[in-house]
Amino acid sequence: MNDILPPDSARWEWLEDKVRSLMQRYAYRNIRTPIVEPTPLFVRGLGEVTDIVEKEMYSFEDRLNGEQLTLRPEATAGVVRAVVESNLLYDGGKRLYYMGPMFRHERPQRGRYRQFHQIGAEALGFHGPELDAELILLADALWKELGLQQVRLELNSLGQPEERRAHRAALIAYLEQHQDLLDEDARRRLYSNPLRILDTKNPAMQAMVQAAPRLLDFLGEASLAHLNAVTAILDANGVVWSINPRLVRGMDYYNLTVFEFITDQLGSQGTICAGGRYDDLIAQIGGKAAPAVGWALGVERVLELIKEAGLATATPVPDAYAVVPDAASLPQVSQVLQALRGAGVSVQLHSPSGAAEGMGSMKSQFKKADASGARFALVFGADELAQGVVTVKSLRDGSGAQTTQSLSAVAQWATLLQSTD
Repeated sequence: MNDILPPDSARWEWLEDKVRSLMQRYAYRNIRTPIVEPTPLFVRGLGEVTDIVEKEMYSFEDRLNGEQLTLRPEATAGVVRAVVESNLLYDGGKRLYYMGPMFRHERPQRGRYRQFHQIGAEALGFHGPELDAELILLADALWKELGLQQVRLELNSLGQPEERRAHRAALIAYLEQHQDLLDEDARRRLYSNPLRILDTKNPAMQAMVQAAPRLLDFLGEASLAHLNAVTAILDANGVVWSINPRLVRGMDYYNLTVFEFITDQLGSQGTICAGGRYDDLIAQIGGKAAPAVGWALGVERVLELIKEAGLATATPVPDAYAVVPDAASLPQVSQVLQALRGAGVSVQLHSPSGAAEGMGSMKSQFKKADASGARFALVFGADELAQGVVTVKSLRDGSGAQTTQSLSAVAQWATLLQSTD
């Protein structure tokens, strides 16, 4: 679990701002759910025979009432619980998004930590394939906003329960014929969750898994029509995709469309965003049956990919840096700075690091002003203050140009100090 410190935290804020702006354009509204949820929510929602439930959840007993609780390993189940408890779908479908930390007891590696962060989008109460496509288009638009190009989209359909049952029977029969190739996890899942065996990362099983019966071959007309409607919308919008018949996702709640956005730039942690349709989860958690579809992206992985691609992210710097030669003038200077901040200007006040230093020399203050990245230095010298003005000195255009501005007309010159592209 990592601390996120300045200046690195600025990259997180930059990404979050991009996401908020994009979500607003797609009419998705923010939802915030608790980090701690009842353990049965995840056991029931994700499936007992999943890596998350079996191996990765941080669960504990509430000492006051004995309730079994878990730090959320993902957010969809909690979002659905909140929607059900609040009867949020009473007047129709909802488009929601979230940001926040999740927790899984995994082996830490690049882009994967035990406390990790996800950004997700969920559309609840909508049946149509256009919502599956909308969410994929939303993620694709985010990659464009961030400048990411080396990301590919893989799709599959998990069909409906009866189609999965027919495929499951054929898959078990096939796997029984190759039990000598199954690893320990696969043998344990052979009869409880054979579909998850198709998602194995074991190199020794890849050839056998590739030859296994494909769920796509068991899909009926309606499931195929749903998938074709999704891909038609993607094609119309120029989104490149490919079918991966082994894509099954790690949670039990998915049906019909599932998808992953993948990169080859991050080694084994190549999936940066994944999701799909989960039409049965709302009823499964206790609500009135309603369809839903969504995705989540890994923030750490996306930021790693941005870094790997050499893309610049915005680092916040103050618009102005206040140079104050005499500490006695600080009460008057602080009034001006508060007025500037009230007008939307970001301004940093020089503060010496040592108690015996006083305010420091003008040379040292200008050095720190330059290091701050500010576009202007505001010089509150004794002469300036006596005349009721401040000297505004340019720090970034190479000219070192100076002007004087009246302390009584802060609002009139505040816009001069605000950063421009």
